[in-house]
Amino acid sequence: MLILLSCAKTMSGASKIEVPFSTQPLFEKEAARIALQMREYQTEELSQILKVNHKIAGDNRLRFKYFNTGEYPSLEAILSYTGIVFKKLAPSDFTEEDFRYAQDHLRITSFCYGLLRPLDKIRPYRLEGDIMLPGLGNITLFNYWKEQLTDILIKDTKAAGGILCNLASAEMRKLFHWNRIEKELKVISPEFKTWKNGKQVTIVVHTKIARGEMARYIIKEKINRVEDLHLEEIQEKY
Repeated sequence: MLILLSCAKTMSGASKIEVPFSTQPLFEKEAARIALQMREYQTEELSQILKVNHKIAGDNRLRFKYFNTGEYPSLEAILSYTGIVFKKLAPSDFTEEDFRYAQDHLRITSFCYGLLRPLDKIRPYRLEGDIMLPGLGNITLFNYWKEQLTDILIKDTKAAGGILCNLASAEMRKLFHWNRIEKELKVISPEFKTWKNGKQVTIVVHTKIARGEMARYIIKEKINRVEDLHLEEIQEKY
């Protein structure tokens, strides 16, 4: 089973957690190319492009400015992202076996790096999938990555047993030819809903918590069968 998670918008460049080894991202050169183009934008422009306030835009302008200089240290992807999903994934108590299993059974989408393994070392950034860059042919990052990532996700999933547990947000499907993904793989995409006022509703924060906890459960228990996920129990919880 292969788990697919979305990247988080918040990132850190430092961690005290030790990992057994580190790897280089498959699309490191492409990430450097994207960062070089993003560094051309001024803070005000970045604020609009990234849909963030002036401070966050300024911080990310510096990230892109020094992305290829080593000014910002690189850190393993599973430790770099700090959103709710990754907090619930909680790799701080992962054993070496857990990290090695995650490396083979977890993939993280990234608008900058395409598709990441947990122990790929990356630099902090912030991007949106609908950004269009002249140097990429004036197509969105969704479309830029689609041709490059589909075959890789299919190959990695088949190597992990042929089942894709899609715990990424819905927009991340646009990074792939999703019709091919569903045709060539067995895909499960759990939906996490909460009872409210007598009906089931989606509460974003609860969904993120559940995605992180499910990913952690799969990694910790080394799950490889859908029936071992106990989805009915998760439904009762959320």
